[in-house]
Amino acid sequence: MIKAVLCDLDGTMLDRDSSLKRFVTAQYDRLTEQLTHVPKQDYVDRFIELDNHGYVWKDIVYQQLIEEFSISSLTWEWLLADYINHFPCYCIPFPGMMETVRKWKTEKLLIGIITNGKSGFQRANITALGLDPYVDVILVSETEGIKKPDPAIFQRAVDALCVSPEACVFLGDHPVNDIEGARNAGMQTAWKDDGRSKGVPADYIWKDWKELRPIFHR
Repeated sequence: MIKAVLCDLDGTMLDRDSSLKRFVTAQYDRLTEQLTHVPKQDYVDRFIELDNHGYVWKDIVYQQLIEEFSISSLTWEWLLADYINHFPCYCIPFPGMMETVRKWKTEKLLIGIITNGKSGFQRANITALGLDPYVDVILVSETEGIKKPDPAIFQRAVDALCVSPEACVFLGDHPVNDIEGARNAGMQTAWKDDGRSKGVPADYIWKDWKELRPIFHR
């Protein structure tokens, strides 16, 4: 019997691609005077490309943007701080995510989040999505000193919830960081198929949050 559902954040609960596009577009609009020589679409497209689905931290992204677009009126440090401070305002959940989480909560399922990334930043995004009242444990790699796919970070979540790995299912979109890591920790796995990978060995495969309701609802 499933007693706990553990989730990845970016690309699983948070529609990061849509959120990032909203943020970058808004950032350009706020900085039009400083970026007047850079076409808006070029700035947005190049940022998203350099970001590589969140696997490149934004200090590198902004340094590259400043070099490529010859931006002299802004520093990468300023742009990075702007990103950290404002990105949570543009966070978008995947459709059906909050409704499903609320349903799980009413059914007494334990809920957790395990995410790689910067602690303050990721927690601000979790808060922006409105997840705090529903989540029983949050583990962020920077705070834990280990990151997915290390099975140890999954085990820490299990220990915090006082359940066995076999009674947990982990939801994530990354075949290695999420699915392989959770499987090696002894958990059941549910892979969110985003179209970028194929043949991922998971117990469940899903694309939409609504698909999860009949699987995990008791």
